[in-house]
Amino acid sequence: MIKRTIPFMILCAIALLPDIANAKVLHRHLNILQSSVPDSKTLATDNMEFIYDFCYSVDTVSNSIDTRDKMMLQISPEMSKFSSYTNMNVDSLINTMSPDEVVANAEKLVNGIPMIILKDYAAGKFTHSEKICLDWFKYEESVPEFEWELVDSVTTVLGYECKGARCSFRGREWMVYYCEEIPVMDGPWKFHGLPGLIMAARDANKEYAFECISINSHSSRDITVYDVPYNNATRKKFYDTLHRYDTNPFSYYQTTTGGSVTVTDEAGNPDLTAFDPMELDYDYIERDWREK
Repeated sequence: MIKRTIPFMILCAIALLPDIANAKVLHRHLNILQSSVPDSKTLATDNMEFIYDFCYSVDTVSNSIDTRDKMMLQISPEMSKFSSYTNMNVDSLINTMSPDEVVANAEKLVNGIPMIILKDYAAGKFTHSEKICLDWFKYEESVPEFEWELVDSVTTVLGYECKGARCSFRGREWMVYYCEEIPVMDGPWKFHGLPGLIMAARDANKEYAFECISINSHSSRDITVYDVPYNNATRKKFYDTLHRYDTNPFSYYQTTTGGSVTVTDEAGNPDLTAFDPMELDYDYIERDWREK
């Protein structure tokens, strides 16, 4: 088995190796421990919160390796926000710790998915922001249209009866379940437009899935965003950059930050192949990004 390490206090590399026999690397990931939390600004007062289990596969050949995170959908009368519940909790912990305590508790402070989706229906736009390596990127788009087809299918989520609907959206076929008892036309990720909250969603290839696991209908938590410099991008430019990072994260880090990364095998020898670009065995949730 290959062991990959980086001799930096705040950095660690993780390589997923499902095929130990030939040490095939399916996915490389560079974890960067944040030592402080950026300032935030308040956009709206939240009054409903829904926690979703978000799961996606990074090995579409055998579907044996999943990445998971808890995501939070905050809904106010003005807008909604979909972001990592894990990251919110990590931010809260870091705010109570000294820099030395942050380093000592590094294993407890691993971030979740750095994706934030803001839905501003009044302004007619969605804003997707996401951290790639050390930089934040952002792009705006008009509220996307989902051509839903209602289907004769019913399931239960958290004790609520949910009806089925399906659609084709940006390269994937989706099946979702919505609850008319919760009369908000919203849902996880970019989903919206059904007569009730979308409680569960899964694409036809079973590579991406969302399921609501908790409801708080009377939250006082504000909807906030990080008050940081953003690199403004188009949707294609964002995915191009994300793909460049995901296929070669160590090299991307060195090129964009001027820092240095050393990757070794378990014998302590430099592993120069770690800096070779590699094709991903999965695709992003929006598969049409290459076409734009």
